[in-house]
Amino acid sequence: MRIPFDSLCLAGVIAEIRPLLGARMQGARQTDPHTLVLTLYGSVDSADAQKAEHWLLLSADPELARMHLASRKPPRMEEIPAFADAVRRRLDGARLAAIEQRGCDRIVDFAFSAAEGEYRLVAELMGKHSNLMLLDPERRVVAALKWVGPSKSRRPILPNHAYEPPPFEPRAPVLKARQGDDLLEYEGASPFFARLAEAVGLELLQRAWREQDFSPVYVDGHGSYPVSVSALGLKEVPRESLSQALEQHFAALAATKGLEQVRGSLLGQLRRVALAREVALADLRQAADTATRAGVIQERAQIILAYAASATPGAKSLEAYDFEGKAVTIPLDPDLTPLENANRLFDKAKRAKNAAPTVAAQLQRLGDDLAALEAAIRRAEDAQSVAEIEDVRSEADRHRWLHHQPSPSRTKEERPYQGHAIRELLAPGGWKVLYGESATANDYLTLRVGRPNDWWLHVRGGVSAHVIIQTQNQPERVPKEALLFAAKVAVRNSPSKHSGYVPVDYCLKKYVRRPKGAPPGTVTYSHEKTLHVERD
Repeated sequence: MRIPFDSLCLAGVIAEIRPLLGARMQGARQTDPHTLVLTLYGSVDSADAQKAEHWLLLSADPELARMHLASRKPPRMEEIPAFADAVRRRLDGARLAAIEQRGCDRIVDFAFSAAEGEYRLVAELMGKHSNLMLLDPERRVVAALKWVGPSKSRRPILPNHAYEPPPFEPRAPVLKARQGDDLLEYEGASPFFARLAEAVGLELLQRAWREQDFSPVYVDGHGSYPVSVSALGLKEVPRESLSQALEQHFAALAATKGLEQVRGSLLGQLRRVALAREVALADLRQAADTATRAGVIQERAQIILAYAASATPGAKSLEAYDFEGKAVTIPLDPDLTPLENANRLFDKAKRAKNAAPTVAAQLQRLGDDLAALEAAIRRAEDAQSVAEIEDVRSEADRHRWLHHQPSPSRTKEERPYQGHAIRELLAPGGWKVLYGESATANDYLTLRVGRPNDWWLHVRGGVSAHVIIQTQNQPERVPKEALLFAAKVAVRNSPSKHSGYVPVDYCLKKYVRRPKGAPPGTVTYSHEKTLHVERD
């Protein structure tokens, strides 16, 4: 059961900080994009009023909205956000003149007396609608934690516009409700408040609220409240102040939220990479299966040649007998002649045979990589601390899993590389190698995907795929084995693939240019070096 920071909690905190009336504000900082901390000096209850230092925390976090005193000075963000800067510039030296809860709502108004007049700091602590706003003496919004445009809300929050309260339907305050009423129809009654009122009696809660007579409790794993919640079967621990109880609860909650955010971010990346590996392995298994059937494919090509004279022009299949006398049906491309169909199958068989060693190596390499990746995913899922998650992230960085994150969607618009025919391979050492399968894919790979310090490869003086080795801005770390691997990819995807000795140029991608007006895939380059690839 979650105990919320509701209107009764807000009333309890206001009761605790009311003795700070007259304190001077001497500092404002944000600890995160949603949280403001005011430093207040002086208190009517302090023996040395001018030296008593207090930190008032106001958070408009959509999930952790709250207000309470902090036990120590929280750290600030490295860069001072605009809202904290505006509050500091206008309120430094101002005295806290009033603190009021607006009705029974989760809204509190702070009035500060400054030389220019009375400024107001409004804290609306209402879940996803939470916000903090600074109003000038004319009640215009001069700073806000979240600016809201007219298209986003019926109540825009814009610079120098008059402040308007939230556009909620007016409701009677819960302090005027009676036992037996539907409390959720009253202002200030959360579902938790209504449940507690049913257990202990509404009048008890109303009296504590009116008389500001609170007995704060902390319930581990559930939350904190200004009155006892034991009637709901919760194991509570008394605390000296509600702020102390809230600080303890929200510190634990923030740590859990931070862990889940870090875990979710890392798992999202790892799962996308794992999906890409699975897709690549499926393609490789298909290529391996084609390689094992190279003999069958070649035999079908021979059968087509044997029956070429009797083949029907434009037919989609050929009914024939194989060399063992068994009836076979061979699919044909009706737009090709029998000779062209046969040559297509001969070429397919040859490519499958030539690619078999590379496919086998890639299957092993990608399979091992996917196994390690899945083990890392399990570790991230089971991690109990941010430190454990960061250990997994460090491992992922070493494996270069986080550099490129292909989308799991299979639609052309959302596929990696915007649907271009770009393939991924893993070179020795885990370096990612990309190559294009068409002129437009080459063009997109070189001009849109490749980074300035990636290695770029191409068969020298000939036509070939463009090949990229992603270096993570560290080209000097790429070993020669990975460069040679990528060079062989360029050769295999070129008309020179059957040559015995092929030169392949390589240079940093920043030295590659497409001449103005040149067709896709046409480039010029400089600062190149050359590798010589021998036929396997």
